[in-house]
Amino acid sequence: MTLPQPLRGKSVLLATLIFTLAATAWTADFAFAQEEAEAASEAVAATAEQDISYTINSLVMFFCAVLVISMQAGFAMVEVGLNAAKNTVNILFKNIMDLSVGVLLFFFLGFGLMYPGADAAGKWFGFGGSGIMGWGDAALTEVDATAPYSPSADFIFQVAFAATAATIVSGAVAGRMKFSAYLAYSAVLTGLVYPISGMWKWGGGALAEWGFADFAGSVVVHAVGGFAGLAGAIVLGPRMGRFVNGRSIPSPGHNIAFAALGVFILWVGWYGFNPGSQLAYSDSVNANITCFIAVTTTLSAAAGSVAAMAFAWFLFRKPDVTMALNGALAGLVGITANCDQVTFLSAILIGAISGLLVVMGILLLDKLKIDDPVGAWPVHGLCGVWGGIATGIFGTAIPEGMTRAGYITVQVQATAVICVWAFVTMFILFSILKAAGCLRVSVADEQQGLDISEHGMRAYGSTPMMP
Repeated sequence: MTLPQPLRGKSVLLATLIFTLAATAWTADFAFAQEEAEAASEAVAATAEQDISYTINSLVMFFCAVLVISMQAGFAMVEVGLNAAKNTVNILFKNIMDLSVGVLLFFFLGFGLMYPGADAAGKWFGFGGSGIMGWGDAALTEVDATAPYSPSADFIFQVAFAATAATIVSGAVAGRMKFSAYLAYSAVLTGLVYPISGMWKWGGGALAEWGFADFAGSVVVHAVGGFAGLAGAIVLGPRMGRFVNGRSIPSPGHNIAFAALGVFILWVGWYGFNPGSQLAYSDSVNANITCFIAVTTTLSAAAGSVAAMAFAWFLFRKPDVTMALNGALAGLVGITANCDQVTFLSAILIGAISGLLVVMGILLLDKLKIDDPVGAWPVHGLCGVWGGIATGIFGTAIPEGMTRAGYITVQVQATAVICVWAFVTMFILFSILKAAGCLRVSVADEQQGLDISEHGMRAYGSTPMMP
């Protein structure tokens, strides 16, 4: 049957309209489906990118934490080498206990004090709970898609810093402190003193609000340990025979090879300390900054060693290897606060000044009759202060709205606050232990050596105890 012409035209028009509507609907559905697929693909890509970033950041941070923990061996070797052989076991024992006691106390108390959370922002005290930020074991095995790295890696990294701060004091009080008194000190520093002052800067506390900068701890770690050690050395008094009739009697270490080995270990460990403090490493920008920090760290250490050697050579007419070794450590301490924000030439200058300061600091303690066998205060205390101030002088990351003079002022004030906190709290603790008769060994025990009197063993087998 053939439709009339008018009806035939209308049918074609209707069919065309239906087809057009169907095609439009299909195209819209296809476009929507395509958008959904692209969004899903982008989400998968973002998740994969986040997963890769989380993995790299966590594993590199863990590796850097291992480097920092290895510094315990460096501190032990430096202290052993620069002290009498008869105290070797005691020194090694103190170093292992700094790490062991420190880990446990930092887990249960210190980490929560140092990182109390947003509620403590701008404050002087807070507590985020025991353990790793109050998280349970199950939560720590799960991946938080919004986190930049594993909280477990963060804890290992932070506890390594706490142990470092405690170990610095060991050298300043070597050869005359009771082992039980040292354990009490180490517990208080790692569990309370260091975490609280650390919170003021790294936990978002009051000093962070001031605009205080200390990238990896010239002040927060090293000056705290250095000034705690100074308090211990003052309260303890010098070793027997160190100062006689107002004269300084040198007490050379028994193994300079150990001391040199320790400095080399510390220098290597510092690449976990400073570059590791970038905390993120997985993209080109962070990788570049991390390597930049490694260069400023290296330049400062080298300049510190050369400057200390040259200055001591000029003063004593002979090149002294122990001064050069301490100069390298001084340069490392001085650059630690500002390694992320100074130029290469500034890093060299900071290290060179650190090297001069450490020599002057050792001579100053000698004049004041303060016995610091390894130079803990000159290296970590004095050069830690210099690192904090140098950040204000040479740093390029001046907070917005702050002048250079204001930046220097903040650095000086905050550095003073932390140093006074460490010195006063530890001076009080050491004074209490002294008043209770628990601080210093007897004259006979000191003469015999702490290895035998405190631990009943020798470090070097059955051979006679060396002086």
